[in-house]
Amino acid sequence: MTDAQRKVRHAQEVDELCAGFVRAYSGEADLHFRGRRLHRGRQALPWYAPHLHPSPETDDFASFRGTADGLALRLRASDAELHARLRPEEPVERMLFEMLEQFRVESLAPEAMPGMQRNLRHRHEAWSLSFHHSGLTDTARGLLLYAVAQICRARVCGQQVVEETEDMLEATRFALAPRIGHELAGLRRDRADQAAYAVHARSIAHTVAAMLHDAGADEAQGDAADDSDTEDRRSVFSLVADMDREIIERFTAADSGRSALLEGEGGAYRVFTTAYDREHQAADLVRRALLAEYRERLDRRVAAQGLNIGRLARELRALLAEPRREGWDGAQEEGRIDGRRLAQLIASPTERRLFRTERLEPAADCVVSFLIDCSGSMKEHAEALAMLVDVMARALEQAGVASEILGFTTGAWNGGRARRDWQRAGRPAHPGRLNERCHIVFKDAQTPWRRARPSIAALLKADLFREGIDGEAVDWACARLLARSEERKRLLVVSDGSPMDSATNLANDAHYLDHHLQDVVDRHERAGRIGIAGVGVGLDLSPYYSRSHVLDLAAGAGRAVFSDLIGLLAGPRAR
Repeated sequence: MTDAQRKVRHAQEVDELCAGFVRAYSGEADLHFRGRRLHRGRQALPWYAPHLHPSPETDDFASFRGTADGLALRLRASDAELHARLRPEEPVERMLFEMLEQFRVESLAPEAMPGMQRNLRHRHEAWSLSFHHSGLTDTARGLLLYAVAQICRARVCGQQVVEETEDMLEATRFALAPRIGHELAGLRRDRADQAAYAVHARSIAHTVAAMLHDAGADEAQGDAADDSDTEDRRSVFSLVADMDREIIERFTAADSGRSALLEGEGGAYRVFTTAYDREHQAADLVRRALLAEYRERLDRRVAAQGLNIGRLARELRALLAEPRREGWDGAQEEGRIDGRRLAQLIASPTERRLFRTERLEPAADCVVSFLIDCSGSMKEHAEALAMLVDVMARALEQAGVASEILGFTTGAWNGGRARRDWQRAGRPAHPGRLNERCHIVFKDAQTPWRRARPSIAALLKADLFREGIDGEAVDWACARLLARSEERKRLLVVSDGSPMDSATNLANDAHYLDHHLQDVVDRHERAGRIGIAGVGVGLDLSPYYSRSHVLDLAAGAGRAVFSDLIGLLAGPRAR
């Protein structure tokens, strides 16, 4: 096992141990971590506070234990419905209110569990020092947020502020005392009563949010000579997002549900007609001259990224390769006796190189498939996605891993010929899928990247993007993978929304395609032969995929995006 694989395995074990404790202490059996975020079933739970998302690269095991303890206490000691009713709407106030509620439940850690108290204290100190050393306390607003976090937790939990930064807080603490001093006393007094505590927490959140906005106005005046984007970079919202990326949700979850038609007795997914379903090679859908223009444009985009593809290939090989027997190395001084060299022992009694050892070479017996949603809303991301899968296919090939790039859309808008046939048939009730399914192969597993380069560029053709029937596409991609001989199979589904085909939804019910996608993914995840992950483009796909990650392509497809994809490929096959 390589170092990279050991790190991935260690991260998985930490997640499993922490989830086990959270389940045991909270009494909720359906809790687990997906992508370093706690889920109840398929629903992602909030992070609650900025110190509850440690990094596997920089934080120790005690930090993860402290996070698990904090989450378990939040689920057990906080009434989620009451909290939701009392929570303020303004983003900065909401973040502060969430953080204060987390401090309340941490103060309720049982005295009979001193290890839990140590873990909670350790995690908060580790986060505090990381926040300080990152330079966020160098501005007035950063220092104010940090001081509020330190002072409020110290008062609620009856502990000292972090010693290393205690002197730095004195001036800010002095300025805060007359404004929130009375409410601070109330936090400690009413920490066992969530409703009474919330009154003080809301007041503190409102006061501090106003101070943050005032500090922002002062900084904007002082920085008037700076470049035009200074105010955006140093806004209150940006600072809060740095403090806790997840409390103020940047990305919403996919809106999914269950279909009454498929839930009913004997309910099964239906297709009205397959007469117009097609599977195309992407290069056949674009004129040759236009395809060459698209390829030049894509090459310029890839070159502008300045990516080290060789490094990506090495990372992929380290994570996906496993040792394989590749013969024997003879003439060794230790190992297994080589019978072919025994005669040499008689001829030369001092000869010691009479052994052989098994030769193990890393081999990536793996195939990776990218399934891209080619619905209309994905059109704006087409160039970034084309660059992403093009680079990944090239790096995977250098790593010795086969790859496919597939797409799915419909042959027409609003049902096309399939819907017209349904209308001519008298509009029978509940016809099932009611559009022309269109599956596109941009690169198959047998074709090397160099030969597939023009075909991959067909992703830039805007009129390929129509509507999306995700469930059938996932089944199709999985069937292609199962036909391959590689031992390990990975499927990454890239989408920016729920399945959508207007004709199908109007003729059946709103969640017909959603329900089918959930069933298809669940069936393949249970089989365990293919590791499936959802890659949401600005959307959380966790309602559909047990393993998912949100990509922010608006910020550019830089090195971090590729690291996220590599992490998904390295993960387990199924929960």
